[in-house]
Amino acid sequence: MAYTKQDALDYHRKGRPGKIQVTPTKPLTTQHHLTLAYSPGVAEACWEIDREPLTVYELTAKGNLVAVVSNGTAILGLGNLGPEASKPVMEGKGVLFKRFADVDVFDIEIKAKTADEIIAVCKALEPTFGGINLEDIAAPICFEVEERLKEEMQIPVFHDDQHGTAIISGAALMNACEVTGKKISDLKVVVTGAGASAIACAKFYVALGVKRENIVMFDSKGAIWDGRDGVNKYKAEFATKREVRTLQEALVGADVVLGLSVAGAVEPEWIKGMAQNPLIFAMANPEPEIRPEKALAVRPDAITGTGRSDYPNQINNVLGFPFIFRGALDVYARQINEEMKMAAAKALAQLAHEPVPESVLRAYGLETLEFGREYLIPKPLDPRVLLWVAPAIAEAAMKSGVARRHIDLNEYRQMLIARQGQGRAVRSNIIQHAKMGRKIRVVYPEGQNHKIVSAAYQVFSEGIAEPILLGFPDVVNKMIADLGLDFHPTILTPLLDEAHHEKFAQVFHEMRKRKGVNLNLARNLLRTRTQYGMMMVKMGEADALVAGVEHSYPEIIRPALQTFHTAPHVKHVCGVYLMIAKGQVYLFADTTVNIEPDASTLAEIAILASDFAKSLEIDPRVAMLSFSNFGDTRHPSSDKVASAVDILRKMRPDILVDGEMQADTAVVADIVDNRYPFSMVKDANVLVFPDLNSANISYKLLSRLGDVEAIGPVLLGLGAPVHVLQMGAEVDDIVAMTAVAVMDAQRRG
Repeated sequence: MAYTKQDALDYHRKGRPGKIQVTPTKPLTTQHHLTLAYSPGVAEACWEIDREPLTVYELTAKGNLVAVVSNGTAILGLGNLGPEASKPVMEGKGVLFKRFADVDVFDIEIKAKTADEIIAVCKALEPTFGGINLEDIAAPICFEVEERLKEEMQIPVFHDDQHGTAIISGAALMNACEVTGKKISDLKVVVTGAGASAIACAKFYVALGVKRENIVMFDSKGAIWDGRDGVNKYKAEFATKREVRTLQEALVGADVVLGLSVAGAVEPEWIKGMAQNPLIFAMANPEPEIRPEKALAVRPDAITGTGRSDYPNQINNVLGFPFIFRGALDVYARQINEEMKMAAAKALAQLAHEPVPESVLRAYGLETLEFGREYLIPKPLDPRVLLWVAPAIAEAAMKSGVARRHIDLNEYRQMLIARQGQGRAVRSNIIQHAKMGRKIRVVYPEGQNHKIVSAAYQVFSEGIAEPILLGFPDVVNKMIADLGLDFHPTILTPLLDEAHHEKFAQVFHEMRKRKGVNLNLARNLLRTRTQYGMMMVKMGEADALVAGVEHSYPEIIRPALQTFHTAPHVKHVCGVYLMIAKGQVYLFADTTVNIEPDASTLAEIAILASDFAKSLEIDPRVAMLSFSNFGDTRHPSSDKVASAVDILRKMRPDILVDGEMQADTAVVADIVDNRYPFSMVKDANVLVFPDLNSANISYKLLSRLGDVEAIGPVLLGLGAPVHVLQMGAEVDDIVAMTAVAVMDAQRRG
């Protein structure tokens, strides 16, 4: 993507200079907090660590803290610019660590040129950090530094320029061989570049199965051949015995060219003589050794990869280091060993075979993406990378004996989801609950919508439910094929289902005959997929229904109420949104149905929302909202809310509720403590609004203007498990709502 110099400088300069800051993780607003944070309370933590050294990982930030260390001698492709000029890159690494794996970073730029100086600094940092990421240190010093630090330190040390590139390109190599049918052991590899990354890649390829004698490496002076003068021991490991001296010669019959050198190092003419289906990984940044379009012009059978995001197969280290350190830190690993590196590469390779989430396609402006020549490894913005690579690293560390802490990998994956944000954690919790009960058949009336099809596949493959898609089989199956899914769902067509159609129409007519629905009208209504789906649930042909991605809310809720009415002992339905703000989950009700609820309706809404919260293992604390606090402003509207509180307490004394109260009073505990200590509720998490105007406006403003995620709306109180999507809902939202519908159906028996 194009940018200007000024764009880049403004990005770094405007606002708070730089890209990172330090933020406290504990409150410090009272004298008690100060006592705990520093003197005298901090002494307890000091004594505990002295008694049991490994508790430093539990009592301090060490277990989530990595030092990114550089002397600035090999900054990207810019060369030796010194430590100060390396700081923007190191801060950038810190941002990536935090964004992708929630790892905190201090960037450490040092005035050190010799291996001994760098080693001394890093060893002195060991008490502070859980790991050290060496970055942009020139070869060959970088090799000695890493080797000695791994031997002499008890925390993981990882030179990303070497091993990150090796792991990511290794994953791409494995999958490219699968796509082309080549055997790794047969590959002839040419490496242009002989720096840290090139040598590490070559070593890793050997570990994958490439024969050392099949690798030819080039530096700035040409081929590295056996007997050439001035070759250091690291390059000498890959000195060829072949009689080749030029890159053009070496490429004849080669299967792979790995570019880790400079822009334009490979001429298009030179790759004409490569083997069938050549693999061209040109990773010089920002300009590759050969542009993919130039390579494909002369070798259309080639598979290409670069370090850039604007071409397929981006081989970028961000797919590695955040997740590798995440897994290593979480098991208190002593080092990152070869077993862990291999585990990371295999996890990435395996993930590329999985269907790509809608959110990833949207991030890259793509309609479809599936495993093949243009998709060998996952995209850097794929949130699943954390959930695949970090557990693979942790497991390899435990199996290879370098972990000092052993963890349950299933529990660990859930913890990683929580690190990705409370919203993902809530979604995951709902999905896990849905999976635990009996299998539920969910019908999707909008079965010809590509988002519904993608969601249904995910629902099926993850074992959440058994999907039933309504539509024409040829249309749905073509969509499945276009999406590249291995999926054979049940597909029903209301217009062609004469047997069920007449039976459904008769029953619906009987239900609605005194509401103006004659038999002919019933037959016509049952030709619509929405009404047909409702009757499937009514007649036991399905257990739940999810719809609304193509229809407005009233278009779904109206036939649902006509078919099922409300649940037993419930007079009203309501819509609830889960709002995730600052790591906290709040339930907003009623956001979608009741325009001007009276006091008894508000009480019922509160009951429905509270019971739903309990089903999610959220302990409900209900605030009945108003512009007034506990009678300080009398008005029919605030009086209505106060009456609702009284009604609710009589109906359900088990529910913790108070009001009427203002919104800030409800969610800020200090306001209650200081002004209204008599309140039975502080820090409320179920917020019941006085009318639809206030609820709908509030959730939409927060979701658009605040750093708040909205999940919903969840329809409560209906006589059957029917749940309504927002128009245009994304695949993740459809999957989450399906899980809600499954939980609802399971709860009803």
